[in-house]
Amino acid sequence: MNEKLLRVGTTYIPVSNVERSAEWYVSKLGAELNYKGEDKAIVDLANQSIFLVKSKENQSANFYDVHGEERFSITFEVNGLNALEEIHTNFKEKDVRVGEIEDRGHAGRNFIFYDVDGNKFDVWSELSPIFKEKYLGKS
Repeated sequence: MNEKLLRVGTTYIPVSNVERSAEWYVSKLGAELNYKGEDKAIVDLANQSIFLVKSKENQSANFYDVHGEERFSITFEVNGLNALEEIHTNFKEKDVRVGEIEDRGHAGRNFIFYDVDGNKFDVWSELSPIFKEKYLGKS
């Protein structure tokens, strides 16, 4: 097999109200709205398409690990600690539910945030070197 998976193109996130969620992703996270219908909206965020899909009650992208800890399914990357601190402050100013900036014992720092439906996401201060080189022209 010579083919390789090259990137994640689309992520699907369950939401309770497509209109409300699409507006939240655009206004709070700066996503670009590409499509909005009754059952789904498509936003561009972090170099991929995110489908906000109307789902049944009490659905989320979160899951529980073997220790009973609720986990996120997506980590967004920013370019350095200053960028992490800036977006953390920005999210707080926009009333996004955020956790504190954490040192998890590996390179960089992280914090979590939640969307309007309680979907939990992570932000990490370490931008992938491959992404930096390919898209920012830096190594």
